[in-house]
Amino acid sequence: MQAVHLFLSLFIAAALLPPGQVAGTTTPDVASRQKQLRTFFDEEWQYELRRSPEFATSLGDKRYNDRFSDQSPQAQQADVEQRRSFLAKCEAIDPSGLPEQDALSRSLMVRNLRTNIEGAQFKPWEMPINQFGGPHTELVDMVSLTPFDDVRDYENYISRLHRVPQLFDQIIVNMRQGMRDKLMPPRYLLEKAARQAQEIANTSAGASPFNKPADKFPSTISQAEQERLRAAILEAVSHDVTPAYHKLADFLRDEYAPQGRSEPGVWSLPDGDARYRFAIRKMTTTDLTPDQIYDIGLKQLAQTESEMLAVAHGLGFKDLASLNDHIKKDRNLYATSGQQLLDLYSKYARQMEAELPKLFGRLPKNKLIIVPMDSFRAKDSVPADYTLGAADGSRPGRINVNEWDPEHRLLLNLEAIAYHEGVPGHHLQFSIAQEMQDLPAFRRNGDYTAFTEGWAFYSERLGKEVGFYQDPYSNYGRLENEMWRCIRLVVDTGVHAKHWSRDQMVEYFRRYTAMDEPNIQTEVDRYIAWPGQALAYKLGQLEILKLRQEAKQKLGAKFDVRAFHDEIVGSGALPLDVLDAQVQGWIAAQERSTAMAN
Repeated sequence: MQAVHLFLSLFIAAALLPPGQVAGTTTPDVASRQKQLRTFFDEEWQYELRRSPEFATSLGDKRYNDRFSDQSPQAQQADVEQRRSFLAKCEAIDPSGLPEQDALSRSLMVRNLRTNIEGAQFKPWEMPINQFGGPHTELVDMVSLTPFDDVRDYENYISRLHRVPQLFDQIIVNMRQGMRDKLMPPRYLLEKAARQAQEIANTSAGASPFNKPADKFPSTISQAEQERLRAAILEAVSHDVTPAYHKLADFLRDEYAPQGRSEPGVWSLPDGDARYRFAIRKMTTTDLTPDQIYDIGLKQLAQTESEMLAVAHGLGFKDLASLNDHIKKDRNLYATSGQQLLDLYSKYARQMEAELPKLFGRLPKNKLIIVPMDSFRAKDSVPADYTLGAADGSRPGRINVNEWDPEHRLLLNLEAIAYHEGVPGHHLQFSIAQEMQDLPAFRRNGDYTAFTEGWAFYSERLGKEVGFYQDPYSNYGRLENEMWRCIRLVVDTGVHAKHWSRDQMVEYFRRYTAMDEPNIQTEVDRYIAWPGQALAYKLGQLEILKLRQEAKQKLGAKFDVRAFHDEIVGSGALPLDVLDAQVQGWIAAQERSTAMAN
């Protein structure tokens, strides 16, 4: 890992150098360049919001709530050219002498733009749908993210509903081009996506999730206006949304899915190996190879296995196989209802909220709620996930709890997942980042997967530090989560680089965990659909644990875990190499402060 950090540090240092700078030439004064840089950041950010109205909606920005992103091939190419223009403009701003955070923001912007431009060669818009995501599911989720405070909000929403057919037509055009380019997801995953779209299409207009905003209006809207808006929403759902979903479902089922690839690994695409290497760099912010990651997974798996064995012995079992077999057969360890799952997630989130001052100096202002996951996506989704709240606090963050087939869902790892998705995991880190008004917007809303998922995974351990996981089975579930993330390093690289089959992935989970079968099945399908993403969790967690250990060793009795955590989350999401450099600087500053005090 040290070699990787050194390489990436040199890369960032190079990015900070202004192109073509000649020794002895004069540059504009620092204040002028600082203003120029911040003006550029705002220009680029406003472009991002205009280009992706859905993203703007998720942040609480209402300006584009009457439209969708332009998904046409022409728009995709224009976006690449715009990013090249932004890159040239950003690189032309001399960073020398700028305040530390401004210089860092510039290097991160350069990095982001280069990554996006590089990624465009793989034409991700030609494979926009699988069982794990895509416009067919994201549009439904968008309903809950859209504000409905006044008549204009409803009218914007109705305008957006009328545009669903156009959006889906563009998506279908892109997928047909993907078929010609041999860029196809696996067939069996597309069959799941077709079923999802069909389920939404088959729902009556009145019961449609798109009709939910008509169920309840603000009291400030008159009764007459409510009736008008209710009728307009129902008309848009009936004549635009539902037919569009039928058309998409038919296309997915009859034309697209039959052409899906037969192999699960991304290696089977024409540019598969290069695509996977890029996914690894983007998701992990490292230059690790698939083989290196595979080996890290095996090593971490062995370490976690020894910790799990100690718990097994404490519970009276001679080995993990015996305990895992007991877990799979003991009905008391499974849920009995969706409501029980919801209640447990709420319990764990609320008990952790009370302990946060022991772990952090700064706490998020936005609230966290726990809600059921939308039923149409639950069958093929994870046990729970997180939806970001609005930056202004008008919409709380939420844990979405999967209530599908509860009787086959183990309760063991719910506590760890609650800390991961809620606090001190995703809700805390994202909410605090949103509140950092001194950072440019692209950093307040940044998402380097290795950082965000690495932090959330690290957060699962913090429950033990404040005295939770009292039930030994819940603690075993925490370790199962650790094993789960170690296995990801092996099976993700296994399927996408080593040509593993799906059955090999499933059997690997069964061999090393007591994970319930619905979770195993959705997990392996997730890795197949989303190459490289699952690698970020363990690699990010390992980096944070390494930095914490270094800080404790160097600072000794002066180490303050609250200050350390504030430092980790205090600059928004960062690439792992940048995080390393920042924390090393913080440790050095703490050492200097201690030396001066003495």
